[in-house]
Amino acid sequence: MAEENKMREVKIEKVVLSISSSGENLDKGTKLLERITGEKAAKRKTRKRIPALGVRPGLEIGVMVTLRGKDKINLLKRFLGAVSNKIPKKSIKENHFSFGIKEYIEIPGIEYQRDIGIMGFDVTVVFKRTGKRVGIKKIKKGKIPKKQIITKEEIIKFMKEKFGTEFI
Repeated sequence: MAEENKMREVKIEKVVLSISSSGENLDKGTKLLERITGEKAAKRKTRKRIPALGVRPGLEIGVMVTLRGKDKINLLKRFLGAVSNKIPKKSIKENHFSFGIKEYIEIPGIEYQRDIGIMGFDVTVVFKRTGKRVGIKKIKKGKIPKKQIITKEEIIKFMKEKFGTEFI
């Protein structure tokens, strides 16, 4: 039996948690993400001006945390538990998929925090193959071929095998 090519192996690169809001809700979102992950949350600022929405450059409008390493797998299992391990197929794109958690108290092992209230957030899972670094490094950058892209079918197969996730 022939061995599978290690360069074609699909891996999880990172899990990104994000909350979009402003003002007091942004501070609550920062607290929430820091409590759930134990990591420092980064605030995101706008670059454009949209007068109809009251948005101006430099306005803090969101907060996010990027998880890498071994923590990402354990937390991802808990986040999938919050959505009953079911994700819509339309949320899968090339190299990643996203889903939302409406209320953080749905996550197993997380209790209601009075100072935060009820909040939800988005989870994005980004995939990669070995060799992706060639396209993002600064010195001697190379081109990444189309076959490096992870398709919808490959993501579904990976998630079914590793996490038992059902796509509807």
